[in-house]
Amino acid sequence: MNPIAIHAFNPGPITGDGNWTWLLPGRVPTLIDAGTGDDRHLAHLEERLDGATLAQVLVTHAHGDHASGAPAIEARFGAVAFRKLPWAERDAKWPVSWIPIRDGDVVDAGDTSLRAVHTPGHAPDHLCFWHEETRTLFCGDLAIEGATVWIPARLHGDMAAYLASLERVLALDPARMLPAHGPVIDAPSSLIRKYLAHRRERENQVIDALREVQPGVDPGIVPVVEQQVTPVFGDERLHRVVLISP
Repeated sequence: MNPIAIHAFNPGPITGDGNWTWLLPGRVPTLIDAGTGDDRHLAHLEERLDGATLAQVLVTHAHGDHASGAPAIEARFGAVAFRKLPWAERDAKWPVSWIPIRDGDVVDAGDTSLRAVHTPGHAPDHLCFWHEETRTLFCGDLAIEGATVWIPARLHGDMAAYLASLERVLALDPARMLPAHGPVIDAPSSLIRKYLAHRRERENQVIDALREVQPGVDPGIVPVVEQQVTPVFGDERLHRVVLISP
């Protein structure tokens, strides 16, 4: 399996340098994640297909930087199957015919097959795609080398589910993870253990700060622990977001 990284050209305060999408050429040409519909992304995808017909797009979750490009891909490449774990309220924002994938489903992709692994937390519908032969995990937004992952409460993020998802992936013992942001993760188990330790430390810091708060007074937790918060993608404006989702 030789996946090809194709950039989505969507840098921003939440996306950092932008998303990576992953093309698996072969018998069933497959793209993992849809990007945002940028013309440069579509042009690079067409170039990398090298005359082949894109068969399907596997979407890790329905956040805009992963799913909103689906209609543009359909418009440019025609009859493409779009597959993901259902999340009705978000899937409706990107009007293509979504084909449901469930946890444990095996999907032909490229010249091989991938198994869907439900890893909620960052999003309720978050899937990773596992290639058992090479122990490679297409991990979406589960992990990012050099940064933490945002758990957005307003989009049904769930910290307890996220920690359970990390534990589940740790048990797979992947050799590498191909994320949607940042570089390839070549030491996944080490990074996941650091993530778990960091989140437990952050939880303890928040609990300790709450113990110091007087009833009826603004907690002021951010000033207590802010100096220890690691900004997402180095953006200071996200300190409060990271703290609220410890």
